[in-house]
Amino acid sequence: MSADIALALRGVTKRYGRTHALTGLDLAVDSGCIYGLLGPNGAGKSTALRILLGLVRPHSGTVEVWGRAVGRDGILQTGAVGAMVEKPAFYEYFSGWRNLTMSAALSGRVVPAEIEAVLKRVRLWGRHKDKVGAYSHGMRQRLGIAQALIPRPRLLVLDEPAQGLDPQGLAEVRDLLRELCADGMTILLSSHLLHEVELICDHVGIIAGGRLVAQGPVAQMISGDGGYELRVDDQARALSVISASELVARHAVENGAIRVWLREDGPEQLNSALVSAGVGVRALIPRRPALEEVYLDIAGADTASGTEDIGQ
Repeated sequence: MSADIALALRGVTKRYGRTHALTGLDLAVDSGCIYGLLGPNGAGKSTALRILLGLVRPHSGTVEVWGRAVGRDGILQTGAVGAMVEKPAFYEYFSGWRNLTMSAALSGRVVPAEIEAVLKRVRLWGRHKDKVGAYSHGMRQRLGIAQALIPRPRLLVLDEPAQGLDPQGLAEVRDLLRELCADGMTILLSSHLLHEVELICDHVGIIAGGRLVAQGPVAQMISGDGGYELRVDDQARALSVISASELVARHAVENGAIRVWLREDGPEQLNSALVSAGVGVRALIPRRPALEEVYLDIAGADTASGTEDIGQ
């Protein structure tokens, strides 16, 4: 495996009775990136994370970290890996500092200076003596990330790190993960918040039906034809012109604006046709597709043909 690949799952299969949670899953995470793992409920995301952490054993397949095959106990046994899976659990009546000290003690290595450093890193220093029961949801999430950072990991695995956060909490976690990645850490996260994934992740992989059905850099996934946003003074007349026009492949009305996808002819011809019909065109703006649109197109499509690689 290339030194540029931090984590790879190869041919991983997991069954629960007759249900196939994963079927030959192949996944590769580049070193030094933030990789978002996406998929509908029941697609196999959580199963994949539990397998690589050793919480669930696969029926077949292998897991490798920086070229090293991982045993049945998962990547947490290899060192240099931290993880936060599901909702982080803490002792409510103990302080953030005490909770992290107890967590570090489980590994037999308590270094107060390092605990202080991770608390400062997640911006909880100054609140470290407060009981966790008084923490906001965002503070708890950051404390969970701090707990995962104690082993000084090169690879950080996070399951829904932004779940339930308000806008301020989202921004705080987003900034923290960007900082960690900028310092050389590789981050694998699963999330249902596609807008956040688009803002923070370098690469994404989409799982559906237990298989990886698409993967690639976010920038290339959203670089396709997003059509044009059209704003006019007479929407009804404009829609009549658009419906009759051979220039338009398809159209939709979204948030009070018309969105059109054109055939080979450019927007100038559509603008001319609308003006000739007496429609005042206020704006005709090219749009790129949001990651959510790409995801819905791919996850909702027939996946029998295998994995779609979008760029390198």
